Amino acid sequence: MAKMTNLAIILFFGLSLISTAKAHESAVVDITKFGAVDGGCITEALSSAWKEACQSPVPSRVFIPPGNYTLGKVCLEGPCNNPIEIEVKGTIKAVNDIVDEFWIEFNKITGFKLFGGGVFDGDGAKAWEKCEASGGCKKKSMGLKFNCVNNGTIEDITSLNAKQFHMSVVGSTNLCLSRLTITAPGESPNTDGIHIGHSTNVNVTDSCIATGDDCIAFVGGTKQTTVSNVICGPGHGISVGSLGKYPKEEPLSCITVKDCRFNNTDNGVRIKTWPDLYENSASELHFENIIMNNVSNPIIIDQNYCGGKKCSQGQSKVKLSNIIFRNITGTSADPCAVKLACSSGTCEGVELSEIDLAPAVAAEQLISVCNNVRPNVVGKMNPPACTGPV
Repeated sequence: MAKMTNLAIILFFGLSLISTAKAHESAVVDITKFGAVDGGCITEALSSAWKEACQSPVPSRVFIPPGNYTLGKVCLEGPCNNPIEIEVKGTIKAVNDIVDEFWIEFNKITGFKLFGGGVFDGDGAKAWEKCEASGGCKKKSMGLKFNCVNNGTIEDITSLNAKQFHMSVVGSTNLCLSRLTITAPGESPNTDGIHIGHSTNVNVTDSCIATGDDCIAFVGGTKQTTVSNVICGPGHGISVGSLGKYPKEEPLSCITVKDCRFNNTDNGVRIKTWPDLYENSASELHFENIIMNNVSNPIIIDQNYCGGKKCSQGQSKVKLSNIIFRNITGTSADPCAVKLACSSGTCEGVELSEIDLAPAVAAEQLISVCNNVRPNVVGKMNPPACTGPV
């Protein structure tokens, strides 16, 4: 009787372990199952693989094996039955030079991971030529668009030569982007690295971004977001804004940029707002532990930003408050190393702490400019605060 009881216990626990193991299984869906081949176009195969994985009763993974593929515009959409991953081992190239709203959209997904060391090649050169020839493309194009993606990870991938923005994060929560390589020539138009808006708790870390526009830009509705250990350059720096161009923009708050390096960028850490248009606010903006190497405008607040167009003479209606620039060192390529160009009554609580910037050209002398703001200076301040013309 005792032997029967022991056998029953062993069988019970054995079945339990099998059941638990099955519960933790994941379904792997290889795109070759749907006809994808090295050197071919995988638009239909990827869409089919995604559909099968998204409907899986267990967590799933779409697998793109090593190889070179082309891909047309595709939307990979949820909600899915369980968490879902895409592992990219190959190089995926855009099939045409049309500047469209997006190339690849990940939409309405909870529990998502994109990884694998693969390359997304936007093949942007022809699109840049067309845009330049036509006086600039009006439509904003996103290479990889993460729309309403919650509890996700994007890591160990490369975005190369996007037609315009490399990555866009919109309406998302709890998203971590790490170990990314984002690359386009410094003269390529509107090739922002990562554009973040209307999202909460987005973290960008341990990445290299070299583009023809902002390495990272935060726009309205962005909250509780941190950028750390990012190398930026070439490009236009890391920017809050622009803000105030459109009606009903949401406020932006609690942005931290820390432990970053800027190399030969047109700006360093920048806040930009449009003059005389719409109200908005940005608060709790912290920039700290940053190294500048031959950077124009290492520290800049520009409340008269017009995107290359003729500016209105009116004041910006965007309220800026509680802004800290701390422990920023290195070299400035422009004589004006610190430019705080605020509108009247819009900048409050600006702090400059432990700033030590030297001219990139030894013969130059650096200045700082303060318009409509008197910052709180803590510790070292080189160049001295507000030494330039007001």
